[in-house]
Amino acid sequence: METTTHEAEDVADQFYNYAANLLLNENKSSYETKAKLVEQGLSTEIAGLIVENLEIQIQEAQYEKARKDMVYGALWFCGGTILTFADIGFIFWGAILFGGIQFFKGVINVYS
Repeated sequence: METTTHEAEDVADQFYNYAANLLLNENKSSYETKAKLVEQGLSTEIAGLIVENLEIQIQEAQYEKARKDMVYGALWFCGGTILTFADIGFIFWGAILFGGIQFFKGVINVYS
């Protein structure tokens, strides 16, 4: 019975990997991905659940990346600004510019 459970999990993983490949690498829409899963023998409901779960995971990953961009951008910007105002003889414009761009890139991605 244990091998049957593992085989079922392997099949489920294959469908998830196939759907993730379609969504991420082949830039298929959710509708196209559902249709491809149905062609592979899944029911419409199961295909819909797989695509929904993957879309949620993709959105969470994108949000987390955008949040990290904001944090690291703010750190670079603040660090460059502090070191510039510390008057050690250098203007850290690279760190300030890079940090500002990375921060606003994260802000745009969070709200898009």
